[in-house]
Amino acid sequence: MLKRRDFLLQSSALTAGTLFFPSCMFASDTGTKYGVQLYSFRDEMAKDAIGTLKQIAAIGIKEIESARSSKGHFYGLSPTEMKTVCIDLGMDLKSGHVHLDDQFQKTMEDAVAAEQEYVICSTMPSNGQTVDNYKKVAKEFNKAGEKCQKLGLKFGYHNHEYEFESESGQVLYDVLMDNTDPNLVHMELDLGWVIVAGKDPLDYFKKYPGRFPLWHLKDMNMEEKESTEFGKGGLDIKTMMQNQEASGVKHIFIEQEEYASTPLESMKHNMEFLNKL
Repeated sequence: MLKRRDFLLQSSALTAGTLFFPSCMFASDTGTKYGVQLYSFRDEMAKDAIGTLKQIAAIGIKEIESARSSKGHFYGLSPTEMKTVCIDLGMDLKSGHVHLDDQFQKTMEDAVAAEQEYVICSTMPSNGQTVDNYKKVAKEFNKAGEKCQKLGLKFGYHNHEYEFESESGQVLYDVLMDNTDPNLVHMELDLGWVIVAGKDPLDYFKKYPGRFPLWHLKDMNMEEKESTEFGKGGLDIKTMMQNQEASGVKHIFIEQEEYASTPLESMKHNMEFLNKL
């Protein structure tokens, strides 16, 4: 286990190193603490979790959302180790992407140990693209939300593009929204997948005001249907940032899955883009 004293010694080079990156230490005029979904650094986290977290901290990221990996939810670290590393780097392990499966009790317990606020189901538990199935899933989400609430956690769901398909004249994502309890199911809206699905996030902010405490801020190459650096795709990021209050967002996690060069260089670009806004 990584002891705090050893961690601080290992981090001394990072403290000095940040002096060489003054332009990378950003703060939002709105007070938003920008976070990152660690799937953006999935290969790097698998190889060297602590070293990668140091690099992420050095470019001004303040909040972290973990993702399930071959080494577990915390990339080979224990929940408390992950928490300690983030704290000592000035970051907050705010959320984590998980599966709603037969290991969910353990998942919740680990999230409590890591002192996360949110556990976010990252994929639809069932593949049935029907209204009836989405109503069934909504019930499962409400039950998961109750379980999380009892442990002091908040349960949520992260969308892709397929939830915005229609069946019997109803948009399936809307069915999910209409049948989940806002006090139990906290939506993380992936803005990139919304526009890929041909929808406008602003319409959802208006229809379901305050229902989206978490965002995935992701620009999308609309021809390739894949993520890209901010300002290079189809998402009007400036307009999104001007409508934070309507959505109810509290935590903005940057996610990018494909890169012009490296994940770190892409993330630096994204942070600089947000700073210029």
